Parts: sequence; C-alpha cells; structure tokens
Amino acid sequence: MAQRATLTLPGDKSISHRAFMLSAIARGRTRIVKPNGGDDVIATIAALRQLGVAVRRAGDDYVVVGRDTLRDPRVTIDCGNSGTTIRLLMGMLAGCVDALLDGDASLRRRPMARVADPLKAMGAKIGMRLLGVPPVRVHRQTTKLRSTHFTMRVASAQVKSAVLLAALRADGISVITSPAVTRDHTERMLRAMGAKLRVTGRAIRVRPSSLKSIGMLRVPGDVSAAVYLLCVAAALPGSNLCLREIGVNPTRSAALDILRRMGARIKISAHKLWSGEPVADIAISGGAPLKGVTIPVHAVPNLIDEIPALCALATIARGTFTVRGAAELKVKESNRIRTTIELLRSFGADARALRDGIVVHGGRTLRAPRNVSTHGDHRIGLSAAILAAAARAQITIRDVDCIATSFPQFGETWNAAFGRKRT
Repeated sequence: MAQRATLTLPGDKSISHRAFMLSAIARGRTRIVKPNGGDDVIATIAALRQLGVAVRRAGDDYVVVGRDTLRDPRVTIDCGNSGTTIRLLMGMLAGCVDALLDGDASLRRRPMARVADPLKAMGAKIGMRLLGVPPVRVHRQTTKLRSTHFTMRVASAQVKSAVLLAALRADGISVITSPAVTRDHTERMLRAMGAKLRVTGRAIRVRPSSLKSIGMLRVPGDVSAAVYLLCVAAALPGSNLCLREIGVNPTRSAALDILRRMGARIKISAHKLWSGEPVADIAISGGAPLKGVTIPVHAVPNLIDEIPALCALATIARGTFTVRGAAELKVKESNRIRTTIELLRSFGADARALRDGIVVHGGRTLRAPRNVSTHGDHRIGLSAAILAAAARAQITIRDVDCIATSFPQFGETWNAAFGRKRT
C-alpha cells in the first residue's frame, strides 16, 4: 500500500548554532524561530548562558539578547558531543574570555589544532592536550588579535567560521581562503547582521565589525536530516514524501544532486528566502530504479554528513558507488569510514574502505541483523534505519540516544513518514 506523508523537520543544526552565537554578540534582541532542539544546539545555548547571555525559550522559539562583552564562565563549559559548539566558541571567545571548553569522550578525540593554530597566529593564547584534542583553554588578553591572511589546509566550515568570528575583533582586514567550497551559513548570517564582509570565489575578506540584530531569524528545516528520510523513501516503492520548508543552500544541497544522479525522483518547489538562506519544499516518489555513481571529490565537503546515508542507499542500487576525498569522515563522532563499512557489511552488503573513502557494490540481497550499534554516532544510527527499510526488516538499533544530538523526535517523524511496520 502506498505511503504518503507531508512533514516538517527539525530546524537546521548548522544554522541554529550560528543563529544563537551571532545573536549573542549582536546589538539588540533576536527571536530565533524554530531552531533545532537537539542536544548539540542545547549545548550551545547552555554555553552562551554561562557566558552571561540572556537566552529565553518562547514556545518553539528562543529570544536572545546580545551582549557587547561576555563574562568568564564560573565552571567548565560542557560542549557535549558538539564539534560545532567547541570550535566556533574557540573563535568567538579567543582573546576576550578566560574559559575551559570540554566535552564527552567522543569530542575529546576530535582534532582542535586545526582551529587553534590559525587563532594562535592571530595572537590568541589557547591551550590543549598534547594531541591537540579537548579540553581547550582560551585566555582573556589586553591586546587585540592580529588580522590574518589564512589559507585553510582542510576545507572546513567550522574552521572558517571560527577564524571569521575572531577576525571581527582583529586589528585590521583579514582574508580567509578555503581549498574548496564549504557551507556558507556563517557568511550569509554575518552579512545580514551588518558585518563588513566580501566573498570572492573561495576567499573571504572581512573588516573588524560590530553586529546588529535582524530582529527575527527563521531557521529552515535541516537538509541533512531530510536526506536520510529521502533515502528511505527512495528505497520504498509506493512511498510519496514531501518535506516542507527545508534549507536548500547550494553549499549544502550536493546530496540532492547525487540522489538525482542515482535515479531518485526528486522535485523541489515553493522557493523562498529566509534571512539570506534559500528554502524550499522537497518531494520524492519512491521505487525508481537506482544506479551507483561516483561522487566528485570537489562535492565531498558539501555532503560530508550525508555520505553514510548515500552509501546505505547504494546497497540496493545497480552498479558501483564510489566516494573519495572524504578522509574527514575519520574524525567525526566516529571514524565514519570504518563504522559505515561495518554497518553495511552487517546487512550483507559488498562494501570496502579506501584510504579516503568508500566503495559500495550494489545489488546484493540485504539480510538484516537482529541489532546494530550506532557507535555513539547519530549518522550511523540514521543509516541503519535506511538499511532496515531497504531490507524490509525490523531491527533493534542500540545506543540510539545519540540521534537526539541532531534529530529530536526521530521516532515520531519516522512513524509519520513510513508507518510503524516499515522497520
């Protein structure tokens, strides 16, 4: 029987982090409409409150009153499992606050030197453990940060954003250059709030700037969460799913292009613009014949979070699916090359690891295991749900609490989209 559903999704996690942080240092009061309510964003909100920022919940929204100066927190700031929280705070707090930033066991394994090094080059005093991992200590200073001409070795929106936040308080013009296009939510939001910023190709030129609230900031639905549901629908003949008001920022929508190339029937409509961010409805009809594709290396930074989902869908596609240039997967909440391969193989899929990527040979009949582990990684848990749907099987996903870091109410959304009997 056909399954039809029209849904809204949690607010975009990346945009939500930036909305709270930039509103915290902008003059005036900002109402953030329907941000992501997952654990990662809650960690950012808690951190801002420790820094003296007034953040008040108002139904599904939040009201943030910006501050010119942040206070030293009385205790360690717990960033939980959120790499975005800790890395962006490093740039936001460098030189102006004494604070210790820490997180859970998973976050304590993730690299922070990639952020600390360019901040130190600007004169910031930052300390870490010997391996360049948290906890991270930032220090208040009497001198201004120096401007920088920084070329990133790794295409990372988090690194870029951290340096941009520090550059707002530097003593001159800074230029940040990326080796590849990365998500540009920070630049869009900074421009909307009055920052003196110009983007030319992959280079961003920013002058010291103060920010001003735009009053109301609406957060679109999370496109990364959308892709996981779209992959499920693509695997289920008879499924018709419409996801409303999803962010379709071109630096985040590469996974939609890959799904189309694989043969998925996707339509995008009702385009609009919210606070500088493009938004649209995304519809998909399931059951189209799928084929494996090779993901271009240049597209990888813009779909890094969706690679496990695409690999899961590739198991039922005809031919070979290949992704290279994705070594960054190794330093996510888990080593996602290893954990994705392990997950796919547990379903009987033909998959192998490359030094910097994954190859999946599709077309094998999937056989679902009784249970799988998320390894504490929300993307692996969501990918397991895709595989279970593709195998038409019920499974038990262990350690599912991590899914709440990005996709609160995932279970309810799943049932509304695909019905209780699908997995």
